[in-house]
Amino acid sequence: MRYKRRENPANGERRAGYRLGWFDGWRVGACQGITERTVLPIQRSKLRLMYVPQGFDAIDQGMIWALEQNVEQLIVAPADRMRQTAETARPDAVLVMNGLHVFPPDHLEQIQGIRGLGIKTAIWFVDDPYVTDETPSIALNYDLVFTHERTCVELYRSAGCRQVHHLPLAVHPQLFHPMYVPTEYRTDICFIGIAFWNRVKLFDELADYLQDKRVMIAGKLWDRMPRYAELAKFVREGWIPVPETAKYYNGAKIVINVHRTTEAGSDNRNSLNWPAESINPRTYEIAACGALQLTDYRSELPEQYSIGSEIETFESSEQLIALIDRYLGNEEERLHMAARSFRRTYRNHTFLHRIGTLLEAMESGNG
Repeated sequence: MRYKRRENPANGERRAGYRLGWFDGWRVGACQGITERTVLPIQRSKLRLMYVPQGFDAIDQGMIWALEQNVEQLIVAPADRMRQTAETARPDAVLVMNGLHVFPPDHLEQIQGIRGLGIKTAIWFVDDPYVTDETPSIALNYDLVFTHERTCVELYRSAGCRQVHHLPLAVHPQLFHPMYVPTEYRTDICFIGIAFWNRVKLFDELADYLQDKRVMIAGKLWDRMPRYAELAKFVREGWIPVPETAKYYNGAKIVINVHRTTEAGSDNRNSLNWPAESINPRTYEIAACGALQLTDYRSELPEQYSIGSEIETFESSEQLIALIDRYLGNEEERLHMAARSFRRTYRNHTFLHRIGTLLEAMESGNG
């Protein structure tokens, strides 16, 4: 009688670890090779520029990093002291990021005072169209207006703004980049973001499917899901710092991206129900980590990424489940698509790629 030899469980664990290490090494190595072969753009400007942060590191650090390499002198001033700093430093121009959230009540008075000094002012709105009940009146206080949402160009022009530019968002590649991460960051499926109602609906529909997967759902308000009790084991409530976010993206086999809806209501200050076509910063940040991204569709997306080659889209929970099954079952296809997405991001969508357009508009002053 022949006996079947029982495999030592430790051998299976070693093989799984070797396989994971090989795929992880391929992913990081492929992205590193792309980085080494790519020269990021530098377009030197003679502007002495003052930058006023919005208080979100993912954008502010990227802007400061890019501006430092492009302008003659960069002055970073907090929102509550922008006029005082401008009076002392006398920059050629002031760029305000967003003008919302952390800005003091006298923010517009400070801007008007800066313009009174003969200093050109610009603002870049990056939360459009979700707060458009407020932004048109803010925009009128600036010489130049930039918006990441291309539909809002017409909104600001119709409000009376003379110089309005569409400027897509981007990523800071020193914050979001491929890296090796410990086991605690590794998942099959990851989503990080606030539980807006369309996201709640999607994950409620996914609740049964996710039960046997390694899942990470992070952000605020997830306890308002009707099926929260079934998904609570996957949820990490609260704000996730940027460095942690990048680690979770790197550790996930699949990262889901869901844009918020634009309808007026408790989550939005958009009484005009102004539409959205442009993609969110998370699109670039996930891709910059060399992670496979499954996202809902925005009409600007095909202009930034090749759908089906660099990124995948879904319109329903059923489509999303089919895509997750496909890519969890095909490591090689998943890694190659993620690498192509990283390549497009590093070559086209860093803050260095956006700064040239922004500075050219600020120097020329043409609408």
